[in-house]
Amino acid sequence: MRKSLKLRDWQRAQEMIRESEAEDRRTRQQEQPVTIKGAHEKFIADAEARKLNESTLYKYRLLFRQLDAFAQTYKLQFLAQLDLDTLATFRATWEEGPRERLRAFMRFAEKRKWIEDNPAIELKAPKVPDKPTMPFKREEIIRIVDALEPYGKSAGVRNAQRLRAFVLLLRYSGLRIGDATQLEIKRLNGNKLLLHTQKTGVPVYCVVPDMVVEALEAAPRSSDRYFFWTGESTVHSAKGKWQHRLQRLFEFAKVPGGHPHRFRDTFAVE
Repeated sequence: MRKSLKLRDWQRAQEMIRESEAEDRRTRQQEQPVTIKGAHEKFIADAEARKLNESTLYKYRLLFRQLDAFAQTYKLQFLAQLDLDTLATFRATWEEGPRERLRAFMRFAEKRKWIEDNPAIELKAPKVPDKPTMPFKREEIIRIVDALEPYGKSAGVRNAQRLRAFVLLLRYSGLRIGDATQLEIKRLNGNKLLLHTQKTGVPVYCVVPDMVVEALEAAPRSSDRYFFWTGESTVHSAKGKWQHRLQRLFEFAKVPGGHPHRFRDTFAVE
């Protein structure tokens, strides 16, 4: 008798679950569908409440401006219209794909049950051929160095001093921007800059001009260990800040196609 009662209780529980799920589906169908614009406005509000840094917020806002323009072109209004095929078409409009940010936005929508699932998970990265960079011309290097003066008026003399040392280091060492960002002070001994140590234990040095040494020694530091990094943030974050500073300098110098790797290219050919 007790076994029969348990069976009936279990069957009733299953019926209640099915009824609840059906009611949830009916409720979702009756709800007003969430618009693309409304969804990303709530996403930005949430991101601001979580105190995301301004550079991250800027990237999300840029993504949503692109998404709004795409939606207007293709007459899209609701979030549910952004299926995998539509997102793939949107992705094809990118020069550089903000795929992870799009995934984060769609995941945000999925958790709030605005969409059934997150189609951006299946979105593949576009294959973009590498564009080779070219060395700076001599006159471009001169314009970049001269642009430190107007840069200093905008960003401050101390920041201009640091950027000058950073530019000269990139130009005369061939270091990648990430390696320059985390360069330790102890690696510089006179004019000899320790680049790395081979597997055999043999150190590899680069001899840099006096003006590079003088610029490095004169530049204000944020750390007793590194020239250009506090050591407290991630290298990726610090590298991003130096990339931004260089980009501003290239704009002051009116050097089109300015890119940090071009310093490395210049070092390699001279």
